[in-house]
Amino acid sequence: MINKADISVVIPLYKNKEFFIKNLIHNWRFIKKNQIIIIDDASNEDIGSEIKKKYPDILYIENSNNLGFSKTVNIGVKAANRNYLLLLNSDVRLFDNSYQRGLKALDKYKDLFAVSFAQKEKNGSIVGKNTIFFKNGLVHHSKVDNLSLGLNAWAEGGACLIRKKYFDDLGGFDDIYSPFYWEDVDLSYRAYKRGWKVIFDPSIIVEHHHESTIGKYFKKDEIIKISRRNQFIFLHKNIRDLHLILKVFMYALMCPFLGDIAYLWYYFKTAYEYPSVNFKVVNEGYQHNRRTDREILDLFKNNS
Repeated sequence: MINKADISVVIPLYKNKEFFIKNLIHNWRFIKKNQIIIIDDASNEDIGSEIKKKYPDILYIENSNNLGFSKTVNIGVKAANRNYLLLLNSDVRLFDNSYQRGLKALDKYKDLFAVSFAQKEKNGSIVGKNTIFFKNGLVHHSKVDNLSLGLNAWAEGGACLIRKKYFDDLGGFDDIYSPFYWEDVDLSYRAYKRGWKVIFDPSIIVEHHHESTIGKYFKKDEIIKISRRNQFIFLHKNIRDLHLILKVFMYALMCPFLGDIAYLWYYFKTAYEYPSVNFKVVNEGYQHNRRTDREILDLFKNNS
């Protein structure tokens, strides 16, 4: 039986001091029995002194330079000394300690990589269950309306419970996606390749207003460009199925006739700017893979 305190809560932080402090005060009653690690990604807002004064048991780490989401979380995980990770964005509010229910599933199913939570948006809608699919020469993802318990395409980096050993085995988040987006999709996709899985548990609900922090410090067109770039990085890095690679090639040939010149531009731009991405195949232990790309995508074929 898993000890409910066998969790390291990892909270990456960037600016938004007042909002974060309010969230921490609110969440404290639900997480205080766990190891808590806050990693400040060079906010330069003197947050640490206030945290250390009010919560001396919290491990507070401050980056000297802004490193982005992936590296920041990885630093926190490296300092974690428990067997399970509660990844919690600084703008996520807990309603209760229901996240502990995920421990039962992780204890029961050894092939379970992570439990992903339902998330209540600002408008009251519930999101958090997602699918992944291949279309028009790219891997895409989208939310799923059916919010029943079941497989999830990925464990969202700001609201999930992860088995630390598996996170470590995968090498954590890949910082090639810095500053944000697609790193959690990539991590879970690599977990699926290892033969592990992610489930969505609708009974675990948190409040998460997506992009409330990102949208405050990045322009909308910049966010779109970063997301688009990372989608192509994901393609270069992860897709090894020859049938899908052929589809990529065929779509690229058709792009001029389809009016999708942007596809060619991003494809070659990311290939040129990130030449190291293909070497990650060996470095990340792909020799341990148990599923192919098509087998993973087939898991979500009827997800709706």
